[in-house]
Amino acid sequence: MKIPGKTLPDPFHSLQGRIVAEHRQWTRTEVQADIWAEATERLGAGALTLLGLWGEPQAVHMVVADAGAPGRILMLSLACPDGHYPSVGRIHPPAIRLERAAADLFGLVPTGLPDTRPWLDHGKWGMHAPLAAERNDARSDKEYAFLPVDGENVHQLPVGPVHAGIIEPGHFRISADGDTIVRLEERFGFTHKGVEYLLQGADPKRAAQLACRCSGDSTVAYGLAFARAVEQALGWEPPVRAVWLRALMAELERLANHLGDVGAICNDGGFAIMLAHCSVLREQVLREASASFGHRLMMDRIAPGGVTTDLDGAGAARIATLIVDIRRRFKRLVDLYDTTASLQDRTVGAGVLRPALAAQFAAGGFVGRASGRRFDARRWPGYVPYDELEFEIPLLEEGDVNARIWIRIHEVEQSMRLVEQILAGLPDGPIYAEHDSGNKTTSSEGMAIVEGFRGDILVWVRTGVAGRIERCHLRDPSWFQWPLLEAAIEGNIVADFPICNKSFNCSYSGHDL
Repeated sequence: MKIPGKTLPDPFHSLQGRIVAEHRQWTRTEVQADIWAEATERLGAGALTLLGLWGEPQAVHMVVADAGAPGRILMLSLACPDGHYPSVGRIHPPAIRLERAAADLFGLVPTGLPDTRPWLDHGKWGMHAPLAAERNDARSDKEYAFLPVDGENVHQLPVGPVHAGIIEPGHFRISADGDTIVRLEERFGFTHKGVEYLLQGADPKRAAQLACRCSGDSTVAYGLAFARAVEQALGWEPPVRAVWLRALMAELERLANHLGDVGAICNDGGFAIMLAHCSVLREQVLREASASFGHRLMMDRIAPGGVTTDLDGAGAARIATLIVDIRRRFKRLVDLYDTTASLQDRTVGAGVLRPALAAQFAAGGFVGRASGRRFDARRWPGYVPYDELEFEIPLLEEGDVNARIWIRIHEVEQSMRLVEQILAGLPDGPIYAEHDSGNKTTSSEGMAIVEGFRGDILVWVRTGVAGRIERCHLRDPSWFQWPLLEAAIEGNIVADFPICNKSFNCSYSGHDL
């Protein structure tokens, strides 16, 4: 890969340090500050893609991928005995919020970080850096300082954290010149639950329950990512039937969420009939999930070692019939959207996310694919059983609300196709494999990347005695999508903020840990 005036070496060349033997699925290497800085430079140059950054007491970790071959992944770890490390966000902006979160949780100071304001810590915890080796009972009660906006006619519109309807809390500070938005700044952390603290010391079963509650609309995706990470760490092989049932649940979850989103976006554009009909289809998927797997959201149905609920013949037949019905009815709704000029007037050209920004922030899911970023974790790095299934990855370049709707529409079509293939090829056999970790006395580590309906979810886990969780980090795709909403909304009118926001549909809960 070439950058003007500079020839880049192989993206992982010379980034190796001491390889951690107990880490499975991709390489983890312990590096010195100079190697960390070199990786940061390559991120800034576009040779590498940032997949995650997080801390633990006196250490910071970063996962990067080859920008030209996203299946090539490397994890870098840097010891921080004095609590400081060279900032990645200083050169690569997608790391800024991740570094601010690590500072709040572990007290790690990223040297040179351009924005040192707290992110998750609202000064209400009763202590500073609750996950640090040594906790500090001091806390700050300073009011959060939003960035200033200069201009003779600029006024501010605060939105949230309490919103209309049933929605999670998040604050949006809109600065507008007349009716034109000149800056949007977000303030989150209201749904911080302390998940990473609660995971410490938990057994795999309890930890799986916590993981799948990070973001309730992605409970299957989180459950799958966590299970795969633990299985990597412990060398735990789930049965083949369980692997296929996991994929079936994941596609049903994707189907339900995309159907709901298409309706909700159109509703924000003043076309409520789409919401009504799409909500009916989504409800049918949720009811069938409940009938076949015992829970509308299929919560706690995936666990390390397999799945907890099997699918009988009657359930498989009902799902197959449902897919046929959804395909027929959804096509009519797509035609309705495509031929309603007044609705297209609200979606075409609104909230444009430039492809260059989508690539820089490694935007996953429909946000990235609507802006030309061809990435889907089911293909790159890939995992079973998707290597045996046929599906296409829709891609558009326009990056507006309309493009994000069409990516969802195409993904609905692909998920229906995948569900039919899974039902046709579903193997017989057990759905759970026991694993004896009771005598385990050493640490082992694993990492997994899974495609949720919003995009790629990364989970890294370290297990210790008896397989209990020593440390676990869960990274929601929204970490890299929320900042892009701030960029995409600039220049739009205030009235288009809801429809642009809904077209991104980022997670508050998954982002706030």
